[in-house]
Amino acid sequence: MLYTLILVFHVFVVIGLISVILIQRGRSGGLIEALGGVESIFGTKTSSFFVKVTVVLAILFFITTISLAYLSKQRGKSLLDRYKDVPTQQEKTTPEPGLPKPEAK
Repeated sequence: MLYTLILVFHVFVVIGLISVILIQRGRSGGLIEALGGVESIFGTKTSSFFVKVTVVLAILFFITTISLAYLSKQRGKSLLDRYKDVPTQQEKTTPEPGLPKPEAK
């Protein structure tokens, strides 16, 4: 349950981080040039706002990544490893009580 919740939050952080990075003004202008009116929405300090949001989202990204790695380690083995040690019906060598023993050929 906790693993799924952190995974969903991690996906939202990744989508937000990608969006904020693409919107930022880079050496060639970025998507902020194409949007045009973004500076009027956020004010004249648009660059510093996006830098702060990027830093916060990057920190959240690293925290969720580390916690997902820790929780996946705590979850244990993979499904194949869990069921590898369970004996199948064919591997049973002792018959159940009350049944006749199988004849050897």
